[in-house]
Amino acid sequence: MAKIQKVAELAGVSTATVSRALSGKSSVSPATRARVEKAAKELGYVVSANASSLASGRTRNVGVVTPFLTSWFYMQVLQGIQHALSDGGYDLTLYHLDPRTGGGHEPGGDERRRRLFAEFLRRKRVDGLIAVSLELDDDELATIRGLGKPVVGIGGPLQGVPTLSIDDEAIARLATDHLIALGHRQIAHIAGHPDFELDFRLPAARRGGYEQGLQAAGIAADPLLVRTADFTIAGGYDATLQLLGDPRVQPTAVFAASDEMAVGAILAARHLGKEVPGDLSVVGIDGHDLASFFSLTTVDQFPQTQGRLAVERLLHVLDGTPTEPAHTALPFDLVVRGSTSRPRAAGNSSR
Repeated sequence: MAKIQKVAELAGVSTATVSRALSGKSSVSPATRARVEKAAKELGYVVSANASSLASGRTRNVGVVTPFLTSWFYMQVLQGIQHALSDGGYDLTLYHLDPRTGGGHEPGGDERRRRLFAEFLRRKRVDGLIAVSLELDDDELATIRGLGKPVVGIGGPLQGVPTLSIDDEAIARLATDHLIALGHRQIAHIAGHPDFELDFRLPAARRGGYEQGLQAAGIAADPLLVRTADFTIAGGYDATLQLLGDPRVQPTAVFAASDEMAVGAILAARHLGKEVPGDLSVVGIDGHDLASFFSLTTVDQFPQTQGRLAVERLLHVLDGTPTEPAHTALPFDLVVRGSTSRPRAAGNSSR
């Protein structure tokens, strides 16, 4: 393997500049970094991780803590994190911790969580931590501060920690307002089941946004129009079958708290011989890959962007860029497709 001196000679810089460039230091200009990287590639030179760690006091590794590994949304956030860390020259260590609440709580989850903060992080194998949709209590935050490890949170406010999150009430209000603007009055909601409340109470927040939208439009909230599911297609399908089979209600639209549940709602409506959107408009939240395939109107919350922005914030702290602990609102956008339209009773005389 070529030595660092050979790389320096070929790139026309000092060995110190080679070291800074290949370790991702911001003090090296983009042009110089590109020249050094090209020389290193030509010579087959790879920085020793152990040597780099000893020289810099860093592991070039970031820990990511997440409550779920099977959800499309969380996998998209992780993909955004991984891509951004890789671009910055960092590795990723993944910690799976069960959320504090909910019927899906796994045996041993509390012990794994305790060991993460009591043991794993003390081994100093990571330079910083990104917490995805997990509230950290005072003791956990104190442990991290005591280790001098920067933390960035995604999904809700953490005291004294830079955080990035979607306003779940606002995102649900936007979806509901879209249906109201089309003329719908009988709007059902497929909410997340209380057993699936995450640390930041996402299902309750989205139901709250739905109810705020109804109230602002002078529409009385009907508990019979609210059904719960588990954020899956199958769960949304079953909940919508029960909803549409209930003779006490006649919804013309459904707002589902996730795109997967919204897809389930579309499939259930079709199973019962109903047209979407003619008989039933459907809107979801996420920006799921399936949304385009099902022509689903959705509120896109750009999960990969969430992961990338969290990494950018963390790397700024690691590079010494001053960052005040503050909350950053994440972007979202209504994407209108073919699953929503005006209700037939409001303007279509074909029936």
